[in-house]
Amino acid sequence: MGEPFWGTKRVPPRKAMQQNNDWNIAPDEIERQSFAIIDHEAGAHGWEPAAWTIVRRMIHTSGDFSWIDSVRMHPQAIAAGIAALRAGRPIYTDTRMAQAGIGKTLLTRWGVEVICLVDDPAVAAQAKEQGVTRSLAGIDLSLERMRGGIYVIGNAPTALFRLLEQAASGRARPALVIGLPVGFVNAAESKQALADQEQIPYITALGRKGGSNLAAAVVNALARLAREGERS
Repeated sequence: MGEPFWGTKRVPPRKAMQQNNDWNIAPDEIERQSFAIIDHEAGAHGWEPAAWTIVRRMIHTSGDFSWIDSVRMHPQAIAAGIAALRAGRPIYTDTRMAQAGIGKTLLTRWGVEVICLVDDPAVAAQAKEQGVTRSLAGIDLSLERMRGGIYVIGNAPTALFRLLEQAASGRARPALVIGLPVGFVNAAESKQALADQEQIPYITALGRKGGSNLAAAVVNALARLAREGERS
């Protein structure tokens, strides 16, 4: 299966690039300049090109270069994610924020549906009956629909722990888990548990940092990789 991979310990960041003072810049040019700045300041980071596309998008989303050292990816993560997207498999998110942040225009070419059950009445009812969070109940109610799909968890450690539990029992069979819950209670622990297992391809980052916006950014980067691969 191979070893999980991540960038090597990078050299100190380079000095900031000098920028012009024109603030009225077209969106595409802003993105182009942003990535040029990130590439310059990141220096020698050790990530191979496809993985760097994802890490760089995370830096772009957050302004935080620490992702270079904290991101962890299963060796089959990118290939598994691209294959799932091209096959039109669904994406499940634990928050409406992540659902909103995932670019639907890219996904329509493959017929990918982005699902969030956090405010579904059936999820609320099961959560109340069982005395669990809606995030956890949503995982349980998504399992049949999500076989071969991509789970995108950017908020709830309970959702990630439950998904790992269901996968260990054979009831969950995702193609890829993007696990980036944020916070001080069980967020770091849940991501470490994801990185420690070998059963499911994953993209995660160690520590407390994360969030729905970061999780959505990873999906968007994967979708771009999937589209570019079709063109080549």
